[in-house]
Amino acid sequence: MRGRDDETGEFLSPSRSQQRRDALEVLELGERLVGMTPAQLEKLPLPDHLLPHIRDAQRITSHIARKRQLAFLAKQMRREDDETLEAIRDAMDAGGEAARQETALLHRAETWRDRLLEGGDTALADLLAEHPDADRQQLRTLIRNAAQERAKNRPPHAYRELFRLLRDVLAADTTQDGAELPAAE
Repeated sequence: MRGRDDETGEFLSPSRSQQRRDALEVLELGERLVGMTPAQLEKLPLPDHLLPHIRDAQRITSHIARKRQLAFLAKQMRREDDETLEAIRDAMDAGGEAARQETALLHRAETWRDRLLEGGDTALADLLAEHPDADRQQLRTLIRNAAQERAKNRPPHAYRELFRLLRDVLAADTTQDGAELPAAE
């Protein structure tokens, strides 16, 4: 039975109905996780000890056994803190903040790649001014090779490699900026 605070009269813990709603939300989250592919699961910030339980639930085909495994998975997930579960939900949500940030990063990398291929040394100087940790020589080589691939109508290996490098450079700067913001507050 829930207790009450003597001074304020407020309940000290959530009601049983609220606890049940919370447990059902975690069970639903577990069901969504079980429905994902291994590649999708890799992208999520899942604790390592939950992955075997998810894989077991995916492997089980019997209805009752699967339901029991899902309940066990939900029980294990309820032991996690709220921040972990919220991070998982956000990463799974196609419209979540993490997905929006990733999409924005990819668009910025595409824009920079196109700008570097069209603008040459001027665009490279602009990129290096914004991101001084970027490898100038590797960028020059990839830009030159990507331009040659386009001119000779070859498969876009350097073009894709340039995109990957730009994505990594932009992501590293975003991570550094994110790490510096809380320290300044």
